[in-house]
Amino acid sequence: QAFDIPGFVPEYIRPLFCDGKGPFRWVALSGDPEDIYRTDRAVMETFPDNKPLCNWIQKAQEEVAFQGLPARICWLGYGERAKIGMLFNQLVASGELSAPIVIGRDHLDCGSVASPNRETEKMRDGSDAIADWPMLGAMLNAAGGASWVSIHHGGGVGIGNSIHNGMVVVCDGTPEAERRIQRVLTYDPGMGILRHADAGYDRAVQNAKAYGLRIPTLT
Repeated sequence: QAFDIPGFVPEYIRPLFCDGKGPFRWVALSGDPEDIYRTDRAVMETFPDNKPLCNWIQKAQEEVAFQGLPARICWLGYGERAKIGMLFNQLVASGELSAPIVIGRDHLDCGSVASPNRETEKMRDGSDAIADWPMLGAMLNAAGGASWVSIHHGGGVGIGNSIHNGMVVVCDGTPEAERRIQRVLTYDPGMGILRHADAGYDRAVQNAKAYGLRIPTLT
């Protein structure tokens, strides 16, 4: 039976979600691939000890062709996303990038989705189908100043079987954008740590304490 096989999220990915890790996607609005290659270097220079990340960026450059606007995706965690987002904004401000960068992610992320057959399958506290979390995340991203916030359903599992939020924040090189980036790219993965800590995952609880996240249900 298909559902006798553990899903890939509880089997492999959930510990990463407890770290606030998930897909981090960015697009060069200039349409110039060189802007993506410059951001690739920025990511690898910022996290040189993250060998899987650096290997992925190098392999993506060699093997993954751009379609439409040049873009890249990798997995980054809490703190890492905001750090890179603000760095991209600085590269735009300095003229090292020829046009703004937009940052988004997949709907599959640490705190953005309620999907009992995938991302939230077999949650420790049985909260697989609780859709409050993606709704709270969407409102938090809107309050943080995201350029685009969306709420949708069905991703990967069929219409009506999941609820998730999306977000995009623009790095246009301005101080205002830097403030928005810092907030949104902190709130968004932080919701993932919060969601899993609330569900009783010790790894998320320890991360919340280490990062100083104030979670009412843990006090």
